[in-house]
Amino acid sequence: MKEILNFLKELKKNNNREWFGEHKEAFVSVQNEAKSFYELVRQNLEANDEIEKFKLFRIYRDVRFSKDKTPYNPHFAGSFSRSGSRLRGGYYLRIRPGESFLAGGFWAPEKDDLFRIRKEFEFGDDEIRQILKEDKFTQYFGGELVGEELKTAPKGFQKDDPAIDLIRKKGFVAVRKFTDKEVLAGDFSTEVKDSFEALRPFFDYMSDVLTTDLNGASLID
Repeated sequence: MKEILNFLKELKKNNNREWFGEHKEAFVSVQNEAKSFYELVRQNLEANDEIEKFKLFRIYRDVRFSKDKTPYNPHFAGSFSRSGSRLRGGYYLRIRPGESFLAGGFWAPEKDDLFRIRKEFEFGDDEIRQILKEDKFTQYFGGELVGEELKTAPKGFQKDDPAIDLIRKKGFVAVRKFTDKEVLAGDFSTEVKDSFEALRPFFDYMSDVLTTDLNGASLID
């Protein structure tokens, strides 16, 4: 992991095609190391979950519509999608010097899913709040969900609803940040594994919400 961070630090300072071309061999080496680490993360996840798809994001940036024209992402990032329509939620891990983090949840639910989640919170928020207060969730994620949210109640919901802090959210994501020292520690893969496992009660709850209506009837075959 040390070689990965060192390369990414140099890339950030020399984010141009000439430098990258001169260090392509080094990039291939650290990329292979990163792939191996993400494969270990996937294996750890699959020991207790069903992962349908893994994606390691390209280091090459699409700069067509960006003011930042630097051609490379000075990080490695990968996402893991759970399997099938009955298991909702996704895991994400980014390795970047000084800015590494993992996350899990629902970044931008489609319109119908977002409405269903909000209606569930309106119906009752005791269960989700209990999950957010669980020891492991509090330990790794501070007991809260982050992400964009509306400034007021969405259409059709009351602004004085007891669950309005949850209902206003546009996404439902838990984030844990890591220092470089933590990334370089020998137990980093274990910390990633334990953090992702702490998300399971949240994922199980949300999967149940998104596969049933408010009466508890299944929405899937």
